[in-house]
Amino acid sequence: MTTQHEIILETKRLILRRQVIEDLDDLWALYCDPDITKYIPDAPRSREEAQEELEWHMHGHPKHPEFGLWATIHKESENFIGRCGLLPWEIDGQNEVEVAYTIAKQYWGQGLGSEAAQAILQYGFEKLNIPRLVCLIDGDNTASKKVAMKIGMTFEKEARDELGTFMIYSKQRE
Repeated sequence: MTTQHEIILETKRLILRRQVIEDLDDLWALYCDPDITKYIPDAPRSREEAQEELEWHMHGHPKHPEFGLWATIHKESENFIGRCGLLPWEIDGQNEVEVAYTIAKQYWGQGLGSEAAQAILQYGFEKLNIPRLVCLIDGDNTASKKVAMKIGMTFEKEARDELGTFMIYSKQRE
């Protein structure tokens, strides 16, 4: 099923590939879960917004096609279980690249977020030669903080933007 889509990277249990329009139902289902969206301040609030986001990421980030949010496919079930990837941001006048990971609730607690995040981190450092990667995490999101620490990131500082306050975890390429 996933072979005709552009695969970005693969782990033991996951395939991360470019999103395709057929992912819309699964992506919207992800955003319909309040346990998912409570930590994503800019999450789509309608199916139309979800489609706009999906179309925005189908070919990578418009300014940085090597980045984007990628469909995260569980190999064993072939299910779309999340959207993970690399996102460019400007924070306090500095360009940053975020390791972003969102996994559907029924797949929580299996280490899949960490597996995806670790692969994305390696991809960013080794394939794209990004010198530094960050995770932007809601202060109450304990699970995401654990993932960031598990992949070797350390808490750097609290920051604030128009959507509120968040924690920055970071790691430098070795």
